[in-house]
Amino acid sequence: ALLSPPDAEETPGYWNEGARRRLESALALQPAARRAKNIILFMGDGMGLSTVSAARIYKGQLAGGSGEESVLAMETFPHMALAKVSGAALGGVANLPLLETPLVPACFQTYTIDRQVPDSAGTGTAYLCGVKANAKTLGLSGAAVYGKCRTTFGNEVDSILHRARLAGKSVGIVTTTRVQHASPGAAYAHSASRSWYADTNMPKEALRDGCKDIAYQLVHNTDINVILGGGRMYMTPRKTPDPEYPDDPSQNGIRKDGLDLIAEWLSAKQGARYVWDKKGLDAVEDDSVSHLMAGRGDGRVPRAGGRIDHGHHSGRAKQALMEAVMLDRAVARAGELTSPADTLTVVTADHSHVFTFGGNTLRGSSIFGLAPKKAKDKRAYTSILYGNGPGYSIRDGGRPAASLPAAEDKDYRQQAAVPLETETHSGEDVVVLAQGPMSHLFHGVQEQHYIAHAMAYAACLEPYATGPQCQTARRASYGTQCSPQPLLALLALCMAACMVGG
Repeated sequence: ALLSPPDAEETPGYWNEGARRRLESALALQPAARRAKNIILFMGDGMGLSTVSAARIYKGQLAGGSGEESVLAMETFPHMALAKVSGAALGGVANLPLLETPLVPACFQTYTIDRQVPDSAGTGTAYLCGVKANAKTLGLSGAAVYGKCRTTFGNEVDSILHRARLAGKSVGIVTTTRVQHASPGAAYAHSASRSWYADTNMPKEALRDGCKDIAYQLVHNTDINVILGGGRMYMTPRKTPDPEYPDDPSQNGIRKDGLDLIAEWLSAKQGARYVWDKKGLDAVEDDSVSHLMAGRGDGRVPRAGGRIDHGHHSGRAKQALMEAVMLDRAVARAGELTSPADTLTVVTADHSHVFTFGGNTLRGSSIFGLAPKKAKDKRAYTSILYGNGPGYSIRDGGRPAASLPAAEDKDYRQQAAVPLETETHSGEDVVVLAQGPMSHLFHGVQEQHYIAHAMAYAACLEPYATGPQCQTARRASYGTQCSPQPLLALLALCMAACMVGG
């Protein structure tokens, strides 16, 4: 909410009254210790804590306010907090009790087994499959070795999405990146390399040893009801023209094996439909549609969370923060379509970035603006800076001075301390925000793989299908399906998450 009038902040009563209301809300919180009928997981790729804070300010400034007093939709969730980083593993989570814990959510450390600073594949395996793994591997335990196909077999781990489908749930994946990207890929694929998008991208040795590419696994591993995202080229044979960009050879299919995976998927599932643009997606209203694939090309990408990471990697903070704001709009829309009485909604990130903002900027300053004083080199600098990345520049023996309005442009690259072709991830913890049934399970300092276990426990999925919360759910006569029309309900949420702004 925006402050009105602005001078209200100058009185102690303003702050005292606000704190009193928040205290009353906190005292009224009670654990919702019942089974979750539905689960929605929003994952902002690369949405670290500094990104969340900056996005909050940017959201408020887009609405005409000073920004600092703004509140993101995800920040209204009752269970959220930060906690100290833990350097040691916390052990297994085999026996989750029906917790009656203090209402303190979790901060999750994002290392992988082999990396202090993780990637999206290892983290995706953690929060979706419930085990820590090695960097760049998908849906495999830590016994698998990156790039070594033979280490795949026998080391596969199933995601919570896969287990939900086996339990009779309708399931869906929505992403503003390629569906074969590491983050969504961890929901269905078992791959020794996150880069094996299609058979074209795989080494001959891996093909000889029997490994399958990620696109192939998308349509063969898990019976997914709704699939929305990019990466059409990985699904069709070489030189197949893209339906949206038929005159652009760079968008053509690339598969060497000649398989048309879209056609295979359609023929294998009764009631399946494939669309490739928003017009086709909007037209899906038939209750007989049991499966939907919306295969977007890579030439036009909607906003909503998956590309926060891409903005940061390119050193373009405005792009990253707009993606974060759009993700938050999707969270708000999902809240309008569901009820916290039966739906557990979780918002988190896979990792953070070396992104920061500071410089003693004045209240109400543009989040993309300049610090009020010049640096020691007598040159202006932006509040937002990166620890490394393509924004590094030296001219005439020093860094160039930042200036307006250039720093406000969406393509502006904020300055970086260390020259790199792409900016890197960072290793600090990420926050989890949750509301709905069993959201109180997200508490304290936890390892990132705990997320999958808490969600599985909340929904009575394996290995927690017989827990006490499941008995409570049966007495309350909860069904196993997401809704009487699971496909259409999923589609509505998918459009909220994926098509915002697109």
